[in-house]
Amino acid sequence: MIKVAVSGAAGRMGGRVITAVKEDPELQLSGALERPGHPYLGMDAGLIAGCGALDVPIIDNLNELVKGCDVLIDFSAPTVSLKNLEVCGLNNKAMVIGSTGFSPEERALAVELARTVPVMLAPNMSVGVNVMFKILKDVAKILGDDFDVEIVEAHHKMKKDSPSGTAVRMGEVVAEALGRDYGKVANFHREGICGERTRDEIGMQTIRGGDIVGEHTAYFIGMGERIEITHRAHTRDMFSHGAARAAKWVVNQEPGLYDMQDVLGLR
Repeated sequence: MIKVAVSGAAGRMGGRVITAVKEDPELQLSGALERPGHPYLGMDAGLIAGCGALDVPIIDNLNELVKGCDVLIDFSAPTVSLKNLEVCGLNNKAMVIGSTGFSPEERALAVELARTVPVMLAPNMSVGVNVMFKILKDVAKILGDDFDVEIVEAHHKMKKDSPSGTAVRMGEVVAEALGRDYGKVANFHREGICGERTRDEIGMQTIRGGDIVGEHTAYFIGMGERIEITHRAHTRDMFSHGAARAAKWVVNQEPGLYDMQDVLGLR
Protein backbone atom coordinates (compact mmCIF):
# COMPACT_ATOMS: atom_id res chain seq x y z
CA MET A 1 0.00 0.00 0.00
CA ILE A 2 1.41 3.38 -1.03
CA LYS A 3 0.97 6.10 1.60
CA VAL A 4 -0.13 9.40 0.06
CA ALA A 5 -0.18 12.85 1.67
CA VAL A 6 -2.13 15.71 0.11
CA SER A 7 -1.21 19.39 0.32
CA GLY A 8 -4.02 21.92 0.02
CA ALA A 9 -6.41 19.30 1.39
CA ALA A 10 -9.34 21.66 1.90
CA GLY A 11 -9.21 23.14 -1.59
CA ARG A 12 -11.24 22.09 -4.62
CA MET A 13 -8.48 19.97 -6.14
CA GLY A 14 -7.29 18.73 -2.77
CA GLY A 15 -10.71 17.30 -2.04
CA ARG A 16 -10.90 15.56 -5.41
CA VAL A 17 -7.40 14.09 -4.93
CA ILE A 18 -8.34 12.76 -1.50
CA THR A 19 -11.42 11.11 -3.01
CA ALA A 20 -9.33 9.57 -5.81
CA VAL A 21 -6.84 8.21 -3.26
CA LYS A 22 -9.67 6.69 -1.23
CA GLU A 23 -11.10 5.00 -4.32
CA ASP A 24 -7.78 3.45 -5.37
CA PRO A 25 -7.08 0.08 -3.65
CA GLU A 26 -3.32 0.59 -4.02
CA LEU A 27 -3.27 3.92 -2.19
CA GLN A 28 -3.87 5.04 1.40
CA LEU A 29 -4.26 8.62 2.61
CA SER A 30 -1.61 9.15 5.27
CA GLY A 31 -1.86 12.90 5.79
CA ALA A 32 -3.58 16.12 4.80
CA LEU A 33 -2.01 19.59 4.91
CA GLU A 34 -3.38 23.13 5.02
CA ARG A 35 -1.93 26.52 5.81
CA PRO A 36 -1.59 27.67 9.43
CA GLY A 37 -4.79 29.26 10.68
CA HIS A 38 -7.05 27.49 8.19
CA PRO A 39 -10.55 27.02 9.67
CA TYR A 40 -10.59 23.28 8.82
CA LEU A 41 -7.44 22.38 10.76
CA GLY A 42 -8.07 19.37 12.97
CA MET A 43 -11.08 18.22 10.99
CA ASP A 44 -11.28 14.87 9.18
CA ALA A 45 -9.90 15.28 5.64
CA GLY A 46 -12.37 12.76 4.22
CA LEU A 47 -15.37 14.59 5.65
CA ILE A 48 -14.12 17.91 4.25
CA ALA A 49 -13.57 16.25 0.86
CA GLY A 50 -17.06 14.79 0.97
CA CYS A 51 -15.98 11.16 0.63
CA GLY A 52 -16.62 9.98 4.20
CA ALA A 53 -14.53 9.84 7.35
CA LEU A 54 -10.94 8.65 6.88
CA ASP A 55 -9.60 9.28 10.38
CA VAL A 56 -6.95 11.60 8.91
CA PRO A 57 -7.00 15.10 10.46
CA ILE A 58 -5.96 18.15 8.47
CA ILE A 59 -2.73 19.54 9.94
CA ASP A 60 -0.38 22.47 9.25
CA ASN A 61 2.94 20.75 10.08
CA LEU A 62 4.71 20.02 6.79
CA ASN A 63 7.58 18.06 8.32
CA GLU A 64 5.22 15.77 10.23
CA LEU A 65 3.12 15.25 7.11
CA VAL A 66 6.04 14.32 4.87
CA LYS A 67 7.63 11.89 7.32
CA GLY A 68 4.50 9.75 7.32
CA CYS A 69 4.07 9.37 3.56
CA ASP A 70 5.69 7.73 0.54
CA VAL A 71 4.61 10.48 -1.87
CA LEU A 72 3.18 13.98 -1.53
CA ILE A 73 0.58 15.26 -4.02
CA ASP A 74 0.48 19.05 -4.33
CA PHE A 75 -1.90 21.29 -6.30
CA SER A 76 -1.15 24.74 -4.93
CA ALA A 77 1.17 27.43 -6.28
CA PRO A 78 4.80 27.32 -7.47
CA THR A 79 6.26 28.94 -4.36
CA VAL A 80 4.39 26.55 -2.07
CA SER A 81 5.19 23.52 -4.22
CA LEU A 82 8.89 24.34 -4.23
CA LYS A 83 8.92 24.72 -0.44
CA ASN A 84 7.16 21.36 -0.13
CA LEU A 85 9.59 19.80 -2.60
CA GLU A 86 12.56 21.00 -0.57
CA VAL A 87 11.16 19.23 2.51
CA CYS A 88 10.42 16.09 0.48
CA GLY A 89 14.03 16.10 -0.69
CA LEU A 90 15.32 16.31 2.87
CA ASN A 91 13.13 13.34 3.83
CA ASN A 92 13.72 11.27 0.68
CA LYS A 93 10.05 11.31 -0.36
CA ALA A 94 8.64 11.35 -3.88
CA MET A 95 6.34 14.14 -5.02
CA VAL A 96 3.61 14.81 -7.58
CA ILE A 97 3.15 18.50 -8.49
CA GLY A 98 0.11 19.79 -10.37
CA SER A 99 0.67 23.50 -9.72
CA THR A 100 0.79 25.83 -12.73
CA GLY A 101 2.39 29.18 -13.45
CA PHE A 102 6.05 28.24 -12.87
CA SER A 103 8.51 30.88 -14.06
CA PRO A 104 11.65 29.69 -15.90
CA GLU A 105 13.62 30.30 -12.70
CA GLU A 106 11.15 28.32 -10.58
CA ARG A 107 11.19 25.50 -13.10
CA ALA A 108 15.00 25.44 -12.96
CA LEU A 109 14.85 25.24 -9.17
CA ALA A 110 12.43 22.29 -9.41
CA VAL A 111 14.93 20.51 -11.67
CA GLU A 112 17.68 21.14 -9.13
CA LEU A 113 15.61 19.93 -6.17
CA ALA A 114 14.59 16.81 -8.10
CA ARG A 115 18.21 15.62 -8.21
CA THR A 116 17.68 13.75 -4.92
CA VAL A 117 14.06 12.48 -5.21
CA PRO A 118 11.70 11.48 -8.03
CA VAL A 119 9.27 14.28 -8.92
CA MET A 120 6.41 14.23 -11.41
CA LEU A 121 5.54 17.79 -12.43
CA ALA A 122 2.86 18.43 -15.02
CA PRO A 123 0.63 21.44 -15.79
CA ASN A 124 -2.19 19.03 -16.58
CA MET A 125 -2.51 15.43 -15.36
CA SER A 126 -5.42 14.48 -17.57
CA VAL A 127 -4.70 11.40 -19.68
CA GLY A 128 -6.62 12.99 -22.55
CA VAL A 129 -4.64 16.23 -22.44
CA ASN A 130 -1.34 14.37 -22.49
CA VAL A 131 -2.47 12.34 -25.49
CA MET A 132 -3.31 15.70 -27.09
CA PHE A 133 0.26 16.90 -26.48
CA LYS A 134 1.49 13.86 -28.43
CA ILE A 135 -0.96 14.52 -31.26
CA LEU A 136 0.00 18.21 -31.46
CA LYS A 137 3.65 17.30 -31.87
CA ASP A 138 2.88 14.89 -34.71
CA VAL A 139 0.47 17.27 -36.47
CA ALA A 140 2.87 20.21 -36.25
CA LYS A 141 5.70 18.16 -37.74
CA ILE A 142 3.52 17.00 -40.62
CA LEU A 143 2.04 20.43 -41.45
CA GLY A 144 5.27 22.37 -41.00
CA ASP A 145 5.41 26.09 -41.69
CA ASP A 146 2.50 26.17 -44.15
CA PHE A 147 -0.11 26.42 -41.39
CA ASP A 148 -0.51 29.24 -38.85
CA VAL A 149 -0.95 28.13 -35.25
CA GLU A 150 -3.27 29.71 -32.70
CA ILE A 151 -4.02 28.38 -29.20
CA VAL A 152 -7.12 29.43 -27.25
CA GLU A 153 -7.87 28.40 -23.67
CA ALA A 154 -10.86 29.02 -21.38
CA HIS A 155 -11.08 28.65 -17.59
CA HIS A 156 -13.18 29.73 -14.62
CA LYS A 157 -12.99 33.31 -13.42
CA MET A 158 -11.05 32.38 -10.27
CA LYS A 159 -7.96 31.12 -12.13
CA LYS A 160 -4.96 33.25 -11.26
CA ASP A 161 -2.42 32.46 -14.01
CA SER A 162 -2.81 33.26 -17.70
CA PRO A 163 -2.35 31.64 -20.11
CA SER A 164 -2.89 28.30 -18.40
CA GLY A 165 0.02 25.96 -17.86
CA THR A 166 -1.62 23.52 -20.26
CA ALA A 167 -1.86 26.16 -22.99
CA VAL A 168 1.77 27.13 -22.48
CA ARG A 169 2.80 23.49 -22.78
CA MET A 170 0.75 23.18 -25.97
CA GLY A 171 2.62 26.17 -27.38
CA GLU A 172 5.97 24.75 -26.32
CA VAL A 173 5.19 21.36 -27.90
CA VAL A 174 4.23 22.97 -31.22
CA ALA A 175 7.21 25.33 -31.17
CA GLU A 176 9.63 22.49 -30.47
CA ALA A 177 8.16 20.42 -33.29
CA LEU A 178 8.57 23.34 -35.69
CA GLY A 179 12.10 24.22 -34.55
CA ARG A 180 11.06 27.52 -32.98
CA ASP A 181 11.75 29.17 -29.62
CA TYR A 182 8.42 29.45 -27.81
CA GLY A 183 9.65 32.35 -25.70
CA LYS A 184 10.33 34.35 -28.87
CA VAL A 185 7.34 33.40 -31.05
CA ALA A 186 4.44 33.34 -28.54
CA ASN A 187 2.11 36.30 -29.17
CA PHE A 188 -0.16 37.09 -26.22
CA HIS A 189 -1.69 40.36 -27.38
CA ARG A 190 -3.08 41.94 -30.54
CA GLU A 191 -4.70 45.37 -30.52
CA GLY A 192 -5.02 48.26 -32.92
CA ILE A 193 -2.83 48.48 -36.02
CA CYS A 194 -0.48 45.67 -35.02
CA GLY A 195 0.61 44.63 -38.51
CA GLU A 196 0.25 41.38 -40.38
CA ARG A 197 0.64 38.09 -38.64
CA THR A 198 4.19 36.74 -38.92
CA ARG A 199 4.80 33.22 -40.17
CA ASP A 200 6.51 32.01 -37.02
CA GLU A 201 4.30 33.42 -34.28
CA ILE A 202 2.03 31.22 -32.17
CA GLY A 203 -1.03 33.09 -30.94
CA MET A 204 -1.92 32.53 -27.27
CA GLN A 205 -5.41 33.74 -26.36
CA THR A 206 -7.24 33.50 -23.03
CA ILE A 207 -10.88 33.42 -21.93
CA ARG A 208 -11.96 33.70 -18.29
CA GLY A 209 -15.48 33.36 -16.93
CA GLY A 210 -17.98 31.54 -14.77
CA ASP A 211 -17.16 28.00 -13.72
CA ILE A 212 -15.40 26.65 -16.84
CA VAL A 213 -13.26 23.73 -15.69
CA GLY A 214 -10.92 23.92 -18.67
CA GLU A 215 -11.03 24.02 -22.45
CA HIS A 216 -8.06 24.12 -24.83
CA THR A 217 -8.06 24.35 -28.62
CA ALA A 218 -5.14 24.42 -31.05
CA TYR A 219 -5.93 25.82 -34.50
CA PHE A 220 -3.74 24.88 -37.45
CA ILE A 221 -4.91 27.31 -40.12
CA GLY A 222 -3.92 26.98 -43.77
CA MET A 223 -5.15 28.51 -47.00
CA GLY A 224 -8.67 27.19 -47.55
CA GLU A 225 -8.66 24.75 -44.63
CA ARG A 226 -8.00 24.42 -40.92
CA ILE A 227 -7.59 21.70 -38.31
CA GLU A 228 -8.91 22.18 -34.77
CA ILE A 229 -7.78 19.95 -31.91
CA THR A 230 -9.80 20.48 -28.73
CA HIS A 231 -9.85 19.05 -25.24
CA ARG A 232 -12.70 19.90 -22.85
CA ALA A 233 -12.69 19.07 -19.16
CA HIS A 234 -16.14 18.47 -17.69
CA THR A 235 -15.02 17.84 -14.09
CA ARG A 236 -11.81 17.98 -12.06
CA ASP A 237 -11.91 14.23 -11.49
CA MET A 238 -9.71 13.55 -14.51
CA PHE A 239 -6.94 15.63 -12.91
CA SER A 240 -7.24 13.88 -9.54
CA HIS A 241 -7.28 10.38 -11.06
CA GLY A 242 -4.26 11.33 -13.17
CA ALA A 243 -2.49 12.48 -9.99
CA ALA A 244 -3.28 9.16 -8.28
CA ARG A 245 -1.90 7.29 -11.28
CA ALA A 246 1.23 9.46 -11.23
CA ALA A 247 1.73 8.83 -7.50
CA LYS A 248 1.78 5.07 -8.04
CA TRP A 249 4.29 5.47 -10.87
CA VAL A 250 6.69 8.03 -9.43
CA VAL A 251 7.46 6.18 -6.17
CA ASN A 252 9.26 3.50 -8.21
CA GLN A 253 11.45 5.90 -10.21
CA GLU A 254 14.99 7.13 -9.83
CA PRO A 255 15.52 10.76 -8.71
CA GLY A 256 14.74 13.27 -11.43
CA LEU A 257 12.01 15.47 -12.88
CA TYR A 258 9.32 13.67 -14.88
CA ASP A 259 5.98 14.58 -16.46
CA MET A 260 2.79 12.78 -17.49
CA GLN A 261 4.30 11.83 -20.84
CA ASP A 262 6.69 9.63 -18.85
CA VAL A 263 3.91 8.23 -16.68
CA LEU A 264 1.84 7.26 -19.74
CA GLY A 265 4.78 5.97 -21.80
CA LEU A 266 4.18 8.50 -24.59
CA ARG A 267 7.81 9.45 -25.22
